[in-house]
Amino acid sequence: MSTQPGKFVWFEHLSNDIPQACTFYEALFGWRTQEMPVPAGAPYPVIHNGDAGIGGYAEAPTGTPNQWLSYLSVDDVDASYKAALAAGARSLMAPFDYGGAGRAANVADPTGAVFALWKGAQGDPPDTDTVPTGGWLWNELTTQDEAAALAFYEKVFGFTHDAMPMPQGTYHVLKQGDAMRAGLLKATDASMPTMWLQYVKVDDCDASAAKAKGLGARIVAPPSDIPGVGRFAVFIDPLGAALAVMKPAPG
Repeated sequence: MSTQPGKFVWFEHLSNDIPQACTFYEALFGWRTQEMPVPAGAPYPVIHNGDAGIGGYAEAPTGTPNQWLSYLSVDDVDASYKAALAAGARSLMAPFDYGGAGRAANVADPTGAVFALWKGAQGDPPDTDTVPTGGWLWNELTTQDEAAALAFYEKVFGFTHDAMPMPQGTYHVLKQGDAMRAGLLKATDASMPTMWLQYVKVDDCDASAAKAKGLGARIVAPPSDIPGVGRFAVFIDPLGAALAVMKPAPG
């Protein structure tokens, strides 16, 4: 069993209508949903892309907006939870065991972005050179205070970062050793929410955005190119959760 501390390893759609969410994403990406038995609880709907389990669906807690939740692998959930709170994070769910699957805790970072801490009982998926179509390609934090966010993630989780100048400002790539784990940037508008945004790899960004719209999503960032990176779009799904799609640039 191998672990990848500092890697986002699981992605969960928090929803007040799981059947609708399943229908939308299965039609959009060709994902399939398989219920996993849970001791003394309702089955957990696991998202499969091909044969790989890549995420799940869960009931959104009362008062919580529908959203995608990113799970960050850590060596010790309780220790990371305490360190995060000491560094200014806010607790949303104290450490909790999910049967024999693993242990998790949910927090909001000091700038307000929500994510989960995770220690899986079966280890983490390994890094690969190529992400399959329909798989998770990238995870990106947009925040109103990038300095505070950088300080938090570097202090608590040991990230380093590379700064890349972009037309809209500096883009920070969070790293664990040589591995690139996530992006971080300052929101370009005061109205933009502080949040983690997940990217799914697609073969055709324009076609995927059009299909999402046809299935009831609202396009908030139409397809556009990032030179040398790829072509991406962002939508709000019919439940209200934001998600991005990207076709990576060749090479």
